[in-house]
Amino acid sequence: MIKRSTRRFWKAGRALAEYSITDFVHGYVYARWPYHYIGLATGERSVPWLLKPLVAILAALFARSGGETDRDRRRAFADRYHGKVVPTEAAEDLVTLDRPIELRGLEQIIPYATARDIVLEDPDHIVALECPCRSVRENPCLPLDVCLIVGEPFASFVADHHPKKARRIAQSEAVEILRAERDRGHVHHAFFKDAMLSRFYAICNCCSCCCGAMQAWRSGTPMLVSSGFTAHVGAERCIACGACAQICPFDAISMEDDIPVIDEGRCMGCGVCVSKCPQGALSLDLDPRKGEPLEVQKLTVDDARIGKGAETKRAA
Repeated sequence: MIKRSTRRFWKAGRALAEYSITDFVHGYVYARWPYHYIGLATGERSVPWLLKPLVAILAALFARSGGETDRDRRRAFADRYHGKVVPTEAAEDLVTLDRPIELRGLEQIIPYATARDIVLEDPDHIVALECPCRSVRENPCLPLDVCLIVGEPFASFVADHHPKKARRIAQSEAVEILRAERDRGHVHHAFFKDAMLSRFYAICNCCSCCCGAMQAWRSGTPMLVSSGFTAHVGAERCIACGACAQICPFDAISMEDDIPVIDEGRCMGCGVCVSKCPQGALSLDLDPRKGEPLEVQKLTVDDARIGKGAETKRAA
């Protein structure tokens, strides 16, 4: 029997002009068997020989032209599946919304060809899922249940299909998970995927040792984008303890002559170093070169203001 959450996922996809049956099948496979999907993608799991023909068919079904060069193919993949780094406060805003929102045309924030909308139905419906990236590792970071699936139809689909690995949580617990992961030195990523209705669907709390997206980023697949901030060191407070260099999940800080030096090209503006500096010597500064931050409260206000202005203009 087809679950109600599956029907709701299908219905949401049918309402989108560019969402095909292939996209739905891809999204269903991804959300129904994420541990196999991520395990294969990260190389942690191999395909049983009996299933290799089926996997080859599915891979061909889901694949889209990515250009002739390896760089083109990597970019094409990232265009369809990517994460936006968000500092803790911005992540908390995403999991504490009290009303549905619809934000489109976010190319200055989510600079990819597809999958860049934020459409949150029932934003207070949140599920904590055991992280597929951690779960497939031999010695994963703990705890496991730190992936936050936000809004419908995704939350119900994941809760229905993974009853032993997922649980519904209140918004207050989602905030607690975010803060606990920040304290562990992990990064918040707001994830978008074409097969997931081409929009935001989850906040993953990622460690650099387990995260498949960070692994891909280090290997040259640009599926992570900066928060829009760059870390800055206040020399007057710094005591050169090296804590920031040790904790940076993107290896963007090095100690040179007992002075922390930030590689601005590698810095993703996650804020982990800021939260771990015992002297409060680091800050996150807006960096126009890195795109705009994902600040959903501000975006919602601006969107309402633009909409109101358009209505006033039409009335006149």
